[in-house]
Amino acid sequence: MEEKRRILVIGTGDTKADELLFMRERIEAVGGVAVMMDVSVLGDPPYRPEHDKHAVARAADTTIEAIIASGDENTAMTLMALGASRLAHSLYDKGEIDGVIALGGSMGTDLALDVALALPLGVPKFVVSTIAYSHLLPPERIATDLMMILWAGGLYGLNSACKAVLSQACGAVVGAARAVVKPDESRPRIGMSSLGKSCLQYMVTLKPELEKRGYEVIVFHTTGMGGRALEAIAAQKGFVAVLDFSLQELANQLTGSVVNSGTDRLENAGRQGIPQIIAPGAIDMVDFPTWQAVPSRFTERPYHAHNRLLASVTSDGATRKEIARAIGEKLAAATGPTAFILPAGGIQQWDQEGEPLYEPEALSAFVEEMRASVPGNAELHEIAGHINDAAFSAKALEIFDRWVAEGIVPPGAPEDRRAA
Repeated sequence: MEEKRRILVIGTGDTKADELLFMRERIEAVGGVAVMMDVSVLGDPPYRPEHDKHAVARAADTTIEAIIASGDENTAMTLMALGASRLAHSLYDKGEIDGVIALGGSMGTDLALDVALALPLGVPKFVVSTIAYSHLLPPERIATDLMMILWAGGLYGLNSACKAVLSQACGAVVGAARAVVKPDESRPRIGMSSLGKSCLQYMVTLKPELEKRGYEVIVFHTTGMGGRALEAIAAQKGFVAVLDFSLQELANQLTGSVVNSGTDRLENAGRQGIPQIIAPGAIDMVDFPTWQAVPSRFTERPYHAHNRLLASVTSDGATRKEIARAIGEKLAAATGPTAFILPAGGIQQWDQEGEPLYEPEALSAFVEEMRASVPGNAELHEIAGHINDAAFSAKALEIFDRWVAEGIVPPGAPEDRRAA
């Protein structure tokens, strides 16, 4: 008989007992085991949770009494979030839970996001929230494999709409805990960023070449949340090296676009000392929602709608110089080996001669500023060609192979060694 999956159920039992008990019943109805964690502050739930609010407070190195006296509801829930995150991580490390589901409005969601970030990739994590998918949720708060559902009709008490949502969420997290395939750790992992191959093409060459060397290559689509996932895994030291060649999300963030990965884009690998090779792929394009008006600073710039969700404009030379300086500042903060490849011939498919986004003066302004902005702790490798040329991929492999030979990057695990 298949072992039942244990799901940590998090919520404020003093105010949402009916909903949480319904969730426990639905988890058990589909063959799971509900492990209740109460994150109430002032009141107590009408049931006995496996992990009460006092245990949560202890995990934050404090007491409920001290949390109540901490000043205000924001401070109190921040402390409860710390305790809940630590306790959830400890329960997972001890093999006592297989997944987590949390319920809340803005307060509960704030706490739940911290808990999800504390757990590694491959641990099912589901948040039922009245603010699911809202722009209130900054990219850097979203865990790599977080699942969310809008808690429709969930403001006060159970109803048919609420039950429909909660039952789906409970079934989903139990199903995920049964079906999940945890990340394979038999090969060292490399994180790589890119856009679709109509724009950036280096991964077509680099991925199989690195796989031949015994590495697993994980490519992230840099349209906001892809870069967020790369940063989140890097922050947990989940890569032996990062090849961050598509920095469009950084350009988006600097120009005020919501299509970004948070303020820490291009920082976590460097902060963790992970060897990183960087290139400025597609930094000349700024994305924004197609369904919004073109930002005023870009109304005279070339425009392209990719679909009904995503549109792009190109930035001018002054903006590209600003982006170059920002890249340099982030590279300067890196604590590990860092190399920067500067393709002077272009940084995305459509900026070449004869293509619609060809602007040689703006490209030259960026290249000149980038040369001056690469800090002393980073190797600068300039190539005359385009980022999609074979010479770019060859240069990236040359640096990577040298770092492996020097012991900077651990060797890969060839197939025969993994089989053994």
